Amino acid sequence: MQGCTGVAMMGSLQQPCWTKGLNFHAKWGTSNGFLHQVKFSNVKPCKASQIEGSVVTGRPSSLSVGVQEIGGDGSSFLDHGLSEADHEVHSIINKEKDRQYKSLELIASENFTSRAVMEAVGSCLTNKYSEGLPGKRYYGGNEYIDELEILCQERALAAFHVDGKNWGVNVQPLSGSPSNFAVYTAVLKPHDRIMGLDLPHGGHLSHGFMTPKRRVSGTSIYFESMPYRLDESTGLIDYDMLEKTAILFRPKLIIAGASAYPREIDYPRFRKIADEVGAFLMMDMAHISGLVAASVLNNPFEFCDIVTTTTHKSLRGPRGGMIFFKKDLVHGVDLESAINNAVFPGLQGGPHNHTIGGLAVCLKHAQSPEFKIYQNQVVSNCRALAKRLIEHGYKLVSGGSDNHLVLVDLRPSGIDGARAEKILDMASITLNKNSVPGDKSALVPGGIRIGSPAMTTRGLGEKEFALIADFIHEGVQISLEAKSLASGTKLQDFMKFVTSPEFPLGDKVSELRRKVEALTTQYPIPGV
Repeated sequence: MQGCTGVAMMGSLQQPCWTKGLNFHAKWGTSNGFLHQVKFSNVKPCKASQIEGSVVTGRPSSLSVGVQEIGGDGSSFLDHGLSEADHEVHSIINKEKDRQYKSLELIASENFTSRAVMEAVGSCLTNKYSEGLPGKRYYGGNEYIDELEILCQERALAAFHVDGKNWGVNVQPLSGSPSNFAVYTAVLKPHDRIMGLDLPHGGHLSHGFMTPKRRVSGTSIYFESMPYRLDESTGLIDYDMLEKTAILFRPKLIIAGASAYPREIDYPRFRKIADEVGAFLMMDMAHISGLVAASVLNNPFEFCDIVTTTTHKSLRGPRGGMIFFKKDLVHGVDLESAINNAVFPGLQGGPHNHTIGGLAVCLKHAQSPEFKIYQNQVVSNCRALAKRLIEHGYKLVSGGSDNHLVLVDLRPSGIDGARAEKILDMASITLNKNSVPGDKSALVPGGIRIGSPAMTTRGLGEKEFALIADFIHEGVQISLEAKSLASGTKLQDFMKFVTSPEFPLGDKVSELRRKVEALTTQYPIPGV
């Protein structure tokens, strides 16, 4: 240790000093302090700095820690913590932290990662450039970065129960969409044909979405895409129509996976269709990767050639991506070489080593018994939410859920997702408007998507998720009343009305927010 240091975030002692740590809320576990020992030697004089307590624990504190002077004559600077170095950013982070603490975070693609992951992401790993793969870098000084990336690869294969003799993994993609585009770059030529689930039917932008007037996704710009869809009478993927269309369209790549599909995926049927037309089969498991790792949902690795994922959704890691690939030749293509070259130098430069460090930490936890219990609870909570919403009379796409999300069709209730999202957001309930089958507008879609991973991380169970359904119902009723009172019929008229100081239903929204925050503030959030 060369000197004194401040900290990067309130309530998180990311660099050691003689300090006792803050206690966790009783619901989080037993109160555990910690004591770090540091030897101060050969240091420049330090100035006092302040460390503030966490708003999450409700125990603000202040203690002095020295700040080292860094650099040479004329160019030196004091290595302050964030609160002194940049008050504006520090203030914004605190406001966001407070919002997360008080809100019901129900966006299906969000989660709360751990303190250990945050420490790795906020570590010195961010300083190192390491273009290339372990043992094949373009820069020196990468012996420990190589060790870290190899460890991350090994843990990724172990977490998803795949044999390293048959499968490989690239852990460098920056997120899910870059992972997918790296696959397309690896196995397709420009204007080759692909098929993915249509966006209004639960698919993802990166799977080739386009409209009659515009190629929206970069995937649809560079490749020719033909969507497959749900059977609108059941809310399930129409595999028969997918098969018929694939036989006519002859795609080179078929993409399984979705961003708003609440049911299990039939991998054997996908495999059969891909084999019929000679296509690669890729699964984008970004949303459900945590559930797959815990063996709560079906395993795509048994049937797919390539599997991609983000790492920050149900997997509960840092914001990154991974690409798994078969090591055997598939349709004459060496997937390992093609995908690794597509990631670098094809699409990316140096990997984000701090993210890979955080991912390695996450993947270790993903192999624990506690993680499996958590993922089972994610599904149980989502089913409790779905059951209560149905009791309130709501129509759910597919009638329920097998995974971490429900998709609610609000059109029979007389409201749209955009208006409901706004009122719920004003009441500290964070979810997202979402297209449902038959929608005409992506900006004013007919549904809302609700996910259980984040609040399950904080410790809520089935009883609380049934209460969450009650809160959502109350917010939707306020939305309906506000819609009837608004002077115009356009969405912008509604938004202007509900955000005006004269909004007549403000007290109802405030009362709902009070009940929501009375629930959420009983549960801590990890990491901060």
